[in-house]
Amino acid sequence: MKKALTVVAAAAFAFAGLTGTASAENEKFVLISHAPDSDSWWNVIKNAIQVAGDQMDVEVEYRNPPTGDLADMARIVEQASATNPDGIIVTIADFNVLQGPVKDAVDKGIPVITINSGTQEQSEKLGALMHVGQPEYDAGFGAGKRAAAAGAKSFVCVNHYITNPASVERCRGFADALGVELGSQMIDSGQDPSEVKNKVSAYLNSHQDVDAVLTLGPNSAHPTLAALRDSGLAGEIMFGTFDLSSEIADAIKAGEIDFAIDQQPYLQGYLPVVILTNYARYGVLPSGHINSGPGFITKDNIAQVEKYAGEYR
Repeated sequence: MKKALTVVAAAAFAFAGLTGTASAENEKFVLISHAPDSDSWWNVIKNAIQVAGDQMDVEVEYRNPPTGDLADMARIVEQASATNPDGIIVTIADFNVLQGPVKDAVDKGIPVITINSGTQEQSEKLGALMHVGQPEYDAGFGAGKRAAAAGAKSFVCVNHYITNPASVERCRGFADALGVELGSQMIDSGQDPSEVKNKVSAYLNSHQDVDAVLTLGPNSAHPTLAALRDSGLAGEIMFGTFDLSSEIADAIKAGEIDFAIDQQPYLQGYLPVVILTNYARYGVLPSGHINSGPGFITKDNIAQVEKYAGEYR
């Protein structure tokens, strides 16, 4: 799969190099995410669609529900579809909530590529051209294997977006790799930093046998790190997180976070724009889905990626 991704990515970048000879058709695309305005992790994807839009000479609009409400997201998909764009890029934050409006867009003849959340199987059921993202259960399982190898037996998974089924799959994969059933170890932390910190601290105080922590992104990683520091457990307890930020990178270098799982969001934003543009202009389309992750960032390779955190990584 890694080789296949390399081939597809290379082909996509080659397409980008052809824009000087291709005649622009003023294509317009819309990327719709489930992320609230407060989630800075999506800045990488916003940057990616701007870079791809400039290279391909197309217009790409980013839209999202300001509070992360999925009903609002479904309405945004409907509104975008009504404008008849040349393509829609959308996350499958909740298949049941989004399947109606996404299928309607496909039935109208609008090319759709799904990204980030959801599965390849769900993408196919929606009639999308492909899915560009990270298999979330597999990523969680890979993180759990690392925790098990370090001797972890009891854990807490800090889920800051529990309404997104993909986030639950991350925790479930982690639990399965440790050979335990997922239950109360997954806490619904919410997204307010103070609330996340307080809930993590409370859990650790009442479960002193915890020897591994998994967070699902910067929104939960940053306040969890603060909770561990306050309790004197930073660097003493195995800590893995999804995604990357400058604060997470610093904590990896300091030995406070053992690894970050990188789903390479830049590819999730960049590749769909390039692929949809070439599909609209020439009818060419890569075959199959694209796994953008998971990759693991540790002390051994952090220097290669930290300078791009928040922009390309």
